[in-house]
Amino acid sequence: LVGVEGATPLALLFRQEVCLAFRFVHAADVHLDSPLRSLVLRDPELAELIGNATRRAFVAIIDLCLDEQVDALLLAGDLYDGEQTSMKTARFLAEQLRRLDEAGIRVFVIRGNHDALSRITKELTLPPSVTLFSGRGEVVPWEHGSGLPLAIHGLSFARPEAPESLLPRYRQPVEGAVNIGLMHTSLDGSPGHDPYAPCKVSDLRNSGFRYWALGHIHRRAVIEGDCTIVMPGMPQGRDINEAGMKSVCLVTVSDDRTIAVEERRTGLAQFERVSVDMTGIDGWGAAVAAIGAALHKARPGVASDHMIVRLRLTGVTPLAWRLRRDLDLLKAEADNRAAGAGTCWIERVELACDAPPAVVASVTSADPLLELRQLIQTEIIGAAGFQTEMAAIVEELSAQMPEFRRMFGADAADSAARIAEIVRGGVEDVLARLHAPDRAEEA
Repeated sequence: LVGVEGATPLALLFRQEVCLAFRFVHAADVHLDSPLRSLVLRDPELAELIGNATRRAFVAIIDLCLDEQVDALLLAGDLYDGEQTSMKTARFLAEQLRRLDEAGIRVFVIRGNHDALSRITKELTLPPSVTLFSGRGEVVPWEHGSGLPLAIHGLSFARPEAPESLLPRYRQPVEGAVNIGLMHTSLDGSPGHDPYAPCKVSDLRNSGFRYWALGHIHRRAVIEGDCTIVMPGMPQGRDINEAGMKSVCLVTVSDDRTIAVEERRTGLAQFERVSVDMTGIDGWGAAVAAIGAALHKARPGVASDHMIVRLRLTGVTPLAWRLRRDLDLLKAEADNRAAGAGTCWIERVELACDAPPAVVASVTSADPLLELRQLIQTEIIGAAGFQTEMAAIVEELSAQMPEFRRMFGADAADSAARIAEIVRGGVEDVLARLHAPDRAEEA
């Protein structure tokens, strides 16, 4: 269409139909400036990439809103990762929200458990097009340009803790309007996520709302029906426990009040696990080649600009001892092959390889390494004092590095299993360094 006056009746009808739709982007759990201290210790360059990736993902969200010419952006909590004081972050956020304000796109924001105490969220001067919901249930009526009556409901976390459901504190649905609610909730619970504002899906379905824009759980989930309930996931993963494509939702509410939800990728970097079977490989060069082949095979399946890999080597191979002993060299070799696969990074190499039975049998009962293994397993690892000390170390690390909490499971049993796995790997690493390789291993 070049203008209404020159448009045909069919074109005018098409233009009218397009205007009837109400469209918005639903995002959550951006976690701007999320701490990555454990990753910094291993690879500062990679940590810088991921640290900037959360901001880049937020820019991608703003770009999506502008490109799709949506009516609103809904942010369902945890825009920040904690109590932020950086004015650089404040300026960044203000600049991005100003882009939407200038385009006439409204923004609706609730605070979640991570950004409940954020000074920036409370003190930042927001454009007039931004609505930041308070800790009391509020509703914003909106007569959309198409004539579709809307009601946007929201409620922010007043404190980081929310042990009870927040649903009773929301206003009743506005009669005759399309009611859309923003809520930060763990729902009925999810592995790796603490319970926050627990709420049953059935309660949301019976609320009288047409769409629930949720946040908190970092995995995407869409429940359709008379009430569409959406957990968009997060726009950018931060570690291997947040693997896979990350995205937001582009939502269309038609004039007949039907709802369509589209997934739109926003992640700059995508974490992936790549497993390589070393069975039958008995030479170092062949092992490195197998790693390279696996990375080249995996890379085309990742649409993000960067692929960050947790590499896991499995199987039975005579190289089992050497792979553990020379793990630093193996990591360097893997890094080189990753670079050749195209914007690919190796975050860590995990070893789960076993030596062939013949090699294991050659270690007799008189071998000092076998005696050392038995001593460690019976006298050290099995001791109650050792297990208590390990649990205390994990607790201290988790307090200093929040991302460690996701590494050690959701409960005591998961944590104990993870600690045992790490200890077993450490024992094998020590024994591998003490093991004297034969000429076949060095080939």
